Amino acid sequence: MIKVQQEDFNLGQELAALTSGNHRIGGLCSFVGLVRDMQQGPEAISAMTLEHYPGMTEQALADIEAEAHARWPLEASLIIHRYGRMEPGDQIVLVAAASPHREAAFEACHFLIDWLKTKAPFWKLEETPEGAASWVDARDTDDVAAARWGHPDKKS
Repeated sequence: MIKVQQEDFNLGQELAALTSGNHRIGGLCSFVGLVRDMQQGPEAISAMTLEHYPGMTEQALADIEAEAHARWPLEASLIIHRYGRMEPGDQIVLVAAASPHREAAFEACHFLIDWLKTKAPFWKLEETPEGAASWVDARDTDDVAAARWGHPDKKS
């Protein structure tokens, strides 16, 4: 399931809905990303604005989710990504993977967030307490993390 939304999400409710009534699930792994109060360097940020291109974003997330289902025996998965203006401590993203086996849930969850960080079309604008704003560049560390999962045509 894919959700791209401005409003915050309730972790407990989302995970309960994801697994409700499915007793084949033996492992559920989730990751929640939060807005930090620091930029890549030592400068503080007061807010982050996430922008996306509707339609393109949902399709990219659906492709990532489909790839996870092709690689692991998942019963369910969830990607929620917020957009709009958020402040430090606010939830940005939730990814969850549910499988009969814990190892598949862990791996699929890790894969989902790694690929989301590099393949989903979101743009981040960080604001400082002084009022300056700057767009966040892609990070090499995110590319390295995603690369460990290989190309989508080559099952790892």
